[in-house]
Amino acid sequence: MDDNYQTYLNRVARMTLPEAYKTQVQHIQESYKFQPSGESRVAVSFPGYTLITSTATEDSENSAFYATLQGYQQEILQLPGNKDLIVPLPAGSFHLTLADLIWDSAYRHACEENPQFDQQLRSCIAETFQQYQESLTKESQGITWKVLGIVLMPRAIGVCLVPKDENCYEQIIKFRRTVYQNPKLIALGIEQHYHFTAHVTLGYFGAIPEDLDRIKFVDSLTELNKKWMFDLPEISISRVELRKFDDMTRYYREPDWPILKF
Repeated sequence: MDDNYQTYLNRVARMTLPEAYKTQVQHIQESYKFQPSGESRVAVSFPGYTLITSTATEDSENSAFYATLQGYQQEILQLPGNKDLIVPLPAGSFHLTLADLIWDSAYRHACEENPQFDQQLRSCIAETFQQYQESLTKESQGITWKVLGIVLMPRAIGVCLVPKDENCYEQIIKFRRTVYQNPKLIALGIEQHYHFTAHVTLGYFGAIPEDLDRIKFVDSLTELNKKWMFDLPEISISRVELRKFDDMTRYYREPDWPILKF
């Protein structure tokens, strides 16, 4: 399902153009992952598992990358709209997802049908990591991606990433293929739902005002991209971890859960 290298580059490049923003801004929606509570919005229950890089608070190797993204987030929060338009994520939770696994109703249903689901999932992921580890060569080392620009999604806003070179892309795609083609994971109901679009989510959409000046919003996104384009940060991907989440603000793991080091 995932794109080849050149197709990926072409697709994400289009996603960061003003023309894409003009189209996408017409379709932004309030995220159901955050609901009003008093004068703010809080994360609601949305449980599941994912395969991600270490979260920002635990990734000292990429501390400069995440510090820059936190600065980006603050600038995005100043975009024209209202104070409830964008719900910011905790900067410490920033991460790059390498493979979605299972979430929300699908996860709840899996646990109801199979009381051993969590344990079996962790075991399968450990086997998958081992299988991938054994396929690595010296040439496989060193995976670097860099920010391309802002990406506007239906319910969220973040930054889109591109690989440093084709090898960096192919290693991630090979990893994803190893995950999604694992028969044991398939038997647990794990399947690929999306083409890979490397991104770091910075916030979700809250209240969309009826009088939102969408043209001004798009112009502001475009200006931010121009401002950032000469100093875009890079992230070094050296490990991927199985993490669980109860909502969209915290991703955690136990010490014995599987880790893959590239």
